[in-house]
Amino acid sequence: MNNTNIHIREAKAADMYAVFRLINELAVYEHAADQVTNSVENLIEDGFGPNAVFKCIVAEANQSVVGFALYFTSYSTWKGRCLYLEDFLVTETWRRKGVGKLLFDRVYEIAEQSKVKRFEWQVLDWNEPAINFYKKYKTSFDETWVNCRLVF
Repeated sequence: MNNTNIHIREAKAADMYAVFRLINELAVYEHAADQVTNSVENLIEDGFGPNAVFKCIVAEANQSVVGFALYFTSYSTWKGRCLYLEDFLVTETWRRKGVGKLLFDRVYEIAEQSKVKRFEWQVLDWNEPAINFYKKYKTSFDETWVNCRLVF
């Protein structure tokens, strides 16, 4: 695939409509479509409002958003500032064409440029394509920590 047709850029508030569509596509893929309670309005406020809590980049092809990566700064008491990749998706028709690598590499660059101490994310244990993708980066997979969550 010729990646010259793909443009990676910072997301704009107007992109959140396409990003929200992709979030829902990801939820379907992860067998959790009924769990999405966010909205485009929340994404715009939380990413571009006065108290923005995340950043987002998008992959654009033919003037359409075909992928995104949403991330934020987290903090480790042991390490300091970290970058957490919350979600990362390329729409199904654009997978296996190098778009995911372009997006992931850009977030990796952002982490390096930000001089964070860790770049981290989660992957479902059954998501073999994603696990195999991350293995190419010599990712360490943690089998010690248990995810905990309270939902309000």
